[in-house]
Amino acid sequence: MALAAALPELDVQGSEVVRLSRVNPGTLLGSGKVAELKDRFHDLKIDLVLIDGSVSPVQQRNLEKEWGVKLLDRTSLILEIFADRARTNEGVLQVELAALSYQRTRLVRAWTHLERQRGGFGFVGGPGETQIESDRRAIDDQVVRLKRQLERVVKTRELHRAARRKVPFPLVALVGYTNAGKSTLFNRMTGAEVLAKDMLFATLDPTMRGIVLPSGRKIIASDTVGFISDLPTQLVAAFRATLEEVLEADLILHVRDISHPESAEQAQDVADILTSLGVKASVPVYEVWNKLDLVDPAARVALAANAEGRTNVFPISAVTGEGINDLLTAISQAFDEEKSERTLTLPFAEGRKRAWLHQEGIVASEEDTEDGHRITVRWTARQEKRYRDL
Repeated sequence: MALAAALPELDVQGSEVVRLSRVNPGTLLGSGKVAELKDRFHDLKIDLVLIDGSVSPVQQRNLEKEWGVKLLDRTSLILEIFADRARTNEGVLQVELAALSYQRTRLVRAWTHLERQRGGFGFVGGPGETQIESDRRAIDDQVVRLKRQLERVVKTRELHRAARRKVPFPLVALVGYTNAGKSTLFNRMTGAEVLAKDMLFATLDPTMRGIVLPSGRKIIASDTVGFISDLPTQLVAAFRATLEEVLEADLILHVRDISHPESAEQAQDVADILTSLGVKASVPVYEVWNKLDLVDPAARVALAANAEGRTNVFPISAVTGEGINDLLTAISQAFDEEKSERTLTLPFAEGRKRAWLHQEGIVASEEDTEDGHRITVRWTARQEKRYRDL
């Protein structure tokens, strides 16, 4: 429902969870359910159906023919949202590339006229080239063109990165699940006016701004595209150049919507994507528990107790400003405090201490030995003291 609401032109009439004992290869759903939904769609004059999952080309074609509607699966809908949100030239190119990559996979067995032959004179494909081959060739040509354009954008971005490396300003990247409040926090921290709305994927194009911290140190903050569970592989690939800004970060702020009932699952999705991008374990990650203003008093007490004693967790409200000063002070201290490297050997029974080290984001490397976990950490004197007190 939230994905559908992200496109304002859609008027959602309802939703239903359909449990399947088995997947019908031709229509996804059983014949009885297909007939039942057909009548409902007809009565409500529905012309677009969204399915929160993957639908094969054959299933899509058959369901559209049976129901007389246009059908979008999860990937198609996300692509539509991205196309609606993209503003910069890079964003438009990335969305177009992702859409073409997706469309190419839909050509397989999606056509009813595979037997149709197209004559020719040998200029583009020989005589007898099938329509699907022609369509695939056209898509491939467009993909090559877009990749060349994006390569130029990537080179420009790399030049900007190289220039930033020469400037002694640390980079802080805001990451998180879509609609966690990253852009609102970014605006609050920097005074910028990045689009911040209560909708999925409000931000697609990365934005950077300078911030002067309470200590007087200047840093660069980067707002990034939001993550989502089951993010289509085409989108991960297309937006990799944008997401790679995170790889350059000296500190990552993982912004969580702590009021969301599935906040823990969303956090795990973000962690998985960061791992797939290749973010180094030595880069510290601060968890920013946002949207405290939406949490009821009883839950706030529990959150405060959970966060107590954890030096990398910061409950805040980007809307009201609550907790922002504590977060900025902690960011200052992260860059002001000197860090030392140390190798620890923890017995396998010391699971709590090992978990704490990982929670703090200070583990540079780890390997298992006969004596236990051999862990190399980079920590501040303050973190070392906290560890000794455990």
